[in-house]
Amino acid sequence: MKRILSCMQPTNRLQLGNYLGALRNWVKLQDEEGGQNECLYGVVDLHAITNGHDPEALANATRETAAAYIAAGVDPARSYIFAQSHVPEHAQLNWLFGSMTQMGKLERMTQFKDKAGKNAERASLGLFAYPVLMAADILLYKATHVPVGEDQKQHLELSRDIASAFNEKFANGEEYFPLPEPYIMGTATRVMSLRDGTQKMSKSAESDMTRINLTDDADMIAKKFKKAKTDQGNVPATEKEGEGRPEAMNLIGIYAALSDTTLDAVMNEYGGQQFSALKTALSDLAVAKLTPITTRMNELMGDKAEIDNILKAGADKASELAAPTLDDVYKMMGFLR
Repeated sequence: MKRILSCMQPTNRLQLGNYLGALRNWVKLQDEEGGQNECLYGVVDLHAITNGHDPEALANATRETAAAYIAAGVDPARSYIFAQSHVPEHAQLNWLFGSMTQMGKLERMTQFKDKAGKNAERASLGLFAYPVLMAADILLYKATHVPVGEDQKQHLELSRDIASAFNEKFANGEEYFPLPEPYIMGTATRVMSLRDGTQKMSKSAESDMTRINLTDDADMIAKKFKKAKTDQGNVPATEKEGEGRPEAMNLIGIYAALSDTTLDAVMNEYGGQQFSALKTALSDLAVAKLTPITTRMNELMGDKAEIDNILKAGADKASELAAPTLDDVYKMMGFLR
């Protein structure tokens, strides 16, 4: 049995890239192996405050992120859905791991360099130590597999390093913490910005026109795809024709992912046509796929007490796994219990 952990930050609204790149796969993982996988899906609200935050917005975004999980098909009865801050063991294990993680390793993290930019000296300790908290998130549950994108592989490697160091120093070389493996689910769907095909679609991008939000209605989805950047040519009919045309290939890739088909199949159907034909078909397809999710999210967000109850129940279940691990770690590190 695999124990799989994957999480999202409740910052801004979730968008199409989150659905195609993660949420849709989470549902598959939940159903894989005859439903034998043990899946934990966290809303990592502690990670969301490393660059400052609005308290009221954080609470609403946490609920909305959980609602998106459920609306996309994650079943709270079969998978753990919880807010990170509701399980205090995350923060406690973070401190213990932080005491044994060298600053040099954290300084080499490319994501910190990217987010801190030229103001690294003004960055928060939380942003700097983000990968340590991520390691605590993973190892607290002794997760065996973690679905990660390219931007998180370095952090997962640090988690493995911390697990190895702990096992060697405090577990007499025994594997108390399993070394978590990256979980790859076939060909990854990389969804790019609708305004710049070289940039990843992001929920934090300044312009809302760069992305399809999971909360967008049918008219807004159609408007965004209609205005999506393309080029002067027609839809490429082959991958060779698509070389150097990132915006064209992005739209083809989104269509292929939403329709569960291949790039070649989409190009066979639309290649040589004007982009308006592909954009219209893509809008219709996206509306058909996303409207049920949006509708369900709105229903869930209309009853905040129900979302809070789901998160509390998920946190209670998660704590049943987390508490014994943290207690073991305290004992193994020499603390009185």
